[in-house]
Amino acid sequence: MGRRPTLIIGLVGYALASALAGSAGDSLILVVARLLQGVAGALVTPSALALVVSGFTDAKERRTAFGVYAVIAGGGSALGLAAGGWLLEILMWRWSLYTGVALAVIILVGALTLPRDAPRRTDARPDTVGTLLGTGGLLALTYGLSEGEPRGWTVPLVVVPLVLGIILLVVFLAWQTTRTESIPAATVASSEVRGHDRLGCFLAMLLAGVGALLSFAVLAFSLPSVGGYAPVMVGAAFLPMIVALVIGSTQVSARLMGRVAPRVLIVPGLVITAVGMLFLTGLEADAAYAAQILPGMVLTGFGTGLAFMPLLAVATAAVGPHRAGAVSAAITAAQHLGLMLGSAVLSTVVTASLHAVPAEELTGELLGAYTATLPWAIGSVLLAGLMAGLVITVKAPGGRRG
Repeated sequence: MGRRPTLIIGLVGYALASALAGSAGDSLILVVARLLQGVAGALVTPSALALVVSGFTDAKERRTAFGVYAVIAGGGSALGLAAGGWLLEILMWRWSLYTGVALAVIILVGALTLPRDAPRRTDARPDTVGTLLGTGGLLALTYGLSEGEPRGWTVPLVVVPLVLGIILLVVFLAWQTTRTESIPAATVASSEVRGHDRLGCFLAMLLAGVGALLSFAVLAFSLPSVGGYAPVMVGAAFLPMIVALVIGSTQVSARLMGRVAPRVLIVPGLVITAVGMLFLTGLEADAAYAAQILPGMVLTGFGTGLAFMPLLAVATAAVGPHRAGAVSAAITAAQHLGLMLGSAVLSTVVTASLHAVPAEELTGELLGAYTATLPWAIGSVLLAGLMAGLVITVKAPGGRRG
């Protein structure tokens, strides 16, 4: 179908789903509309990344484009909270949902100005094996994670889907890493990016996604529920994190990517992210924003931007135009799988911490339960850094393998 048509179809679908959500007359319609938004988003995200992969051939422009995309990939939740807080403060919830229509239309106008995908004669065929492995693994793992808390993590109806999902996804990642073309990668070395480099990016992005979900959840709960911030102030409180992410991605990583090996940026970035999360572990009900929350947010944002740009660049390097969509979908799916795993950790830890808690102590206990997930987030991010340091060995342009 092509990258541009897929993006356009996804944007139109998202606009229609947002209109349906805003006009929903009951909860069932609203749930269906939100589901359709997710389906449309699943078309938009990888096709947008595929356009970046195939549309920028100049090394400097390509690094800048990846830097901007990394801001969206790494800071989407923070951006959503910042904008959402302002919208909820000034608009009814229905109109907040209708803003999705306006946003999709604005992006659609830009998408329509993109050049059409050039027709290509190629022997490439649809990756049926990869589609079945990836879809089956995600479905099985999603079911197992969603049923783990209500049913128990040891029952066969949970264990079997989890094990099956992990096996299918491991095979899927191995399958993707073997399908690599010998195409110059302008953002890294002029030689072929090897399969283990791509696999390291997938795994690092998955593990970093776990940490991202947990850290955003802690901040999203603590600022309004404990700090008493109004929705618009919650959005304003996230702005320094977004600025730090932009600086780390577009001003540091994008500039250094052509000079150093990718893991020289990825590993320190993930370590800085973990240090930022460490600052947040001591949050209490009377925590001061400037002294206790802001430093952790800034470090987490900067480290995420520093690491995500090279992760995306290496994962999609040395990929032919006809496979840009598949690889872009794979790295996107890895991040979203990490978010799902983080959600499962969050629900399990919070539920276990709140067993038989009196109502008058609920808010304080909730904060403790949320911050209790941060060691998991820190461990996951540090493991991502270790994985990247050991597995991603692609060299910088003109250099040796790192």
